[in-house]
Amino acid sequence: MQEPNDDRRDSQRVPFRFQVRERELGGSFEEHQGNLSIGGVYFAGFHPTTGAVVELRFMVPGYDHEVLATGEVLRISRDGAQFGTHIRFTEIPLEAELALARFFQAGVQAVE
Repeated sequence: MQEPNDDRRDSQRVPFRFQVRERELGGSFEEHQGNLSIGGVYFAGFHPTTGAVVELRFMVPGYDHEVLATGEVLRISRDGAQFGTHIRFTEIPLEAELALARFFQAGVQAVE
């Protein structure tokens, strides 16, 4: 199902695995498969995200450190039985943001 705002994406997206937890709930990070862009992530699941802020952890190829970022849930979409969570990075270390830019500039390959 195509979302009405799909055409306004300003950067490439690549399939990716990352860890997510809702900031308000704390607890353990859960692994999700979705896609990554320079500005944020998207993932689908059977339960919608309830919080407005999430914490993310992931590795970028070519970068030796785990990326720890914070994101704002922009919207929750519905595709059949699943809920899509659209997240924009709000806090990401500069070094990690530069690593992401290099990763995309070098011609990304999916990390699955």
